[in-house]
Amino acid sequence: MSTVHKVGVVGAGLMGTGIAEVSARAGHDVVVVESTEAVATAARGRLEHSLQRAEAKGRLDPAHGNAAKVFSRITFETDLSAMADRDVVVEAIVEDEATKVELFRRLDAIVLAPDAILASNTSSIPIMKLGVATSRPAHVIGIHFFNPVPVLGLVELVPSLLTSADTTARSRAWVEQSLHKHAIDCQDRAGFVVNALLIPFILSAIRMFESGFASAEDIDQGLVQGAAHPQGPLALADLIGLDTTRAVAESLYAEFKEPLYAAPPLLARMVDAGLLGRKSGRGFYTYS
Repeated sequence: MSTVHKVGVVGAGLMGTGIAEVSARAGHDVVVVESTEAVATAARGRLEHSLQRAEAKGRLDPAHGNAAKVFSRITFETDLSAMADRDVVVEAIVEDEATKVELFRRLDAIVLAPDAILASNTSSIPIMKLGVATSRPAHVIGIHFFNPVPVLGLVELVPSLLTSADTTARSRAWVEQSLHKHAIDCQDRAGFVVNALLIPFILSAIRMFESGFASAEDIDQGLVQGAAHPQGPLALADLIGLDTTRAVAESLYAEFKEPLYAAPPLLARMVDAGLLGRKSGRGFYTYS
């Protein structure tokens, strides 16, 4: 059974607030740490709205209370020391290796319980690199959720070569028994399972658009109408975030040196221009 009661989330972006929401909906006490009060305030409002929408659609478990009760379990802080008493801490910050490594170094010094799970929601960065930044690599694991976290049921469990069997088992129990997600096992390789398949698909669509072969709308509708995908690859890239898409592609290419993982020039230019997709209001499509 899961031994997790107190959950910490570092990062209050879309992924971080989603992880916080599903944890609170499962009855956990949740602390979310963000770097600034302004970002925390925005995340608080987004999370409260999401819970109200879930309640209106009848998606909350009555055993764990209504939207207000679930929301009351979540605390927002700007000081990382708030993670000290957590049973599991999930990192959900920017997809940058150096930044994540430094965070795990700090968490190692802050989190008090010696068997606490230090987890990363990284899409592509090797868990080993995060684990060896701490004095307890046996308790470091990848727990990779998918966006939107409250809706999608999959989680990738990614132990490194040094992650203990107990940490993996307790992570699985938390994910499956408390959060009611479906866990799949992945080796500690860039991209894990889903992104190793998904990112080349998205990059291929970007190359097709970049070459003028077809419009963004026609590429996406081809997959929606012709292959029964819920959304096209370019719309999906906008949802993921073009900066995240590029970061995962670069991690995959660095590890495997396969041309299909190389980010197209257009993707790099769009990221440099701040056209990141839904979160910036414009990517392959424009959002109000």
